[in-house]
Amino acid sequence: MTSQVTDARKPTDVGRPTDGHRTRRRSNTTRKTVLYVVLTLGVVAMVFPFIWMVLGSFKTNAEIRRSPLGFLPENPTLDNYAQLFGRLDFTTFFTNSVIVAVFVTLGNIVFSSMVGYALAKLEFAGKRLLFGMVLGTLMVPGVVTFVPLFVLTSNLGLVNSYPGLILPFLITPLGVFLMRQFIGSLPDDIIEAARIDGASEWRIFLRVIMPLCGPAVAVLTILTFLGSWNNFLWPLVVATSEEKYTLPVALALYSVGQNAAQYGLMMAGAVVVVIPVLLVFVVLQRYFVQGIALTGIK
Repeated sequence: MTSQVTDARKPTDVGRPTDGHRTRRRSNTTRKTVLYVVLTLGVVAMVFPFIWMVLGSFKTNAEIRRSPLGFLPENPTLDNYAQLFGRLDFTTFFTNSVIVAVFVTLGNIVFSSMVGYALAKLEFAGKRLLFGMVLGTLMVPGVVTFVPLFVLTSNLGLVNSYPGLILPFLITPLGVFLMRQFIGSLPDDIIEAARIDGASEWRIFLRVIMPLCGPAVAVLTILTFLGSWNNFLWPLVVATSEEKYTLPVALALYSVGQNAAQYGLMMAGAVVVVIPVLLVFVVLQRYFVQGIALTGIK
């Protein structure tokens, strides 16, 4: 009789969560909640300075310097943008920044890819030593080479010229490392097949390798364009006249008045500087994560 009652109750217990399952569910829910809260706070911390910058560009200098600070502009004004596009030679500075950033980016795509292909797929004497030197230069701060680079540029007569702004950065160790890691992950069979068909190394590089390097090229484009567009120290030293000033240099020099810094003008200029970088990232964002994952950057 007892066994019959016990057997009758067993089917009702099937699928019913135990106390251990309930505890694990609560624990998982708590972890997810904490994770979402932390991620939300991180996003707010990252986005808040940009929001503050955009709002500050519509404030007067007196309102920005006022204490206590206000988040929203009380009397929004476009005077900062009018001054930026009107009084300053904005077109010249913006054009200089575009020329330098575009040529530096294109140079890195071409030359870093060529060196990366040689280090990844070709065999030659000193290959490991050369790659070790590339890795070593990644650990050397750029400021260390700043003075000898300027002396070399000056001796070549490239001061205050576009070549002086562009040539020192046409190829970077990071770009070589990134492209070498990605090209090294490509199968050797496709290269051997092209060689059997009689293709030269140059043709293999252009017709076989580069079409497969879309994600890596996207990552290299974003990183190089961002670094060149925001570069300040080198254009500040090499460009000795307003005709060759880039946008970051011009904003830094002309946003400081006789009595105090013009923070509203500075923020309006920063908004304009950020827009091209955001456009480049939006266009290439679908390749960015894939390229970071495949090139081994952590």
